[in-house]
Amino acid sequence: LSICQARASVMVYDDASKKWVPIKPGQQGFSRINIYHNTANNTFRVVGVKLQDQQVVINYSIVKGLKYNQATPTFHQWRDARQVYGLNFASKEEATTFSNAMLFALNLFICDKFTSIFI
Repeated sequence: LSICQARASVMVYDDASKKWVPIKPGQQGFSRINIYHNTANNTFRVVGVKLQDQQVVINYSIVKGLKYNQATPTFHQWRDARQVYGLNFASKEEATTFSNAMLFALNLFICDKFTSIFI
């Protein structure tokens, strides 16, 4: 079940050059980014598909404790042990839509944790 959709360029931070680069070399341009919620096991994924050729550029499982940073109104980022990911959104509105869905997913993990403590 998709809980949001936005257009963004998917980037990763390249430590060697200290620059943001497209997640797939030579793949500039916007992708359609969705956050999917699997209601059966209460998990979330960020999935991005290039608008140009429908190639999947990101398929990322959102995990508990993920640090999500809204660096600017249209550029948001998060990191895991290997990589820093960035989304450069087409508009502030799309960035807001995405961040609301991401924060919803992350807050559910927090609520889950408290629920399990009190049960």
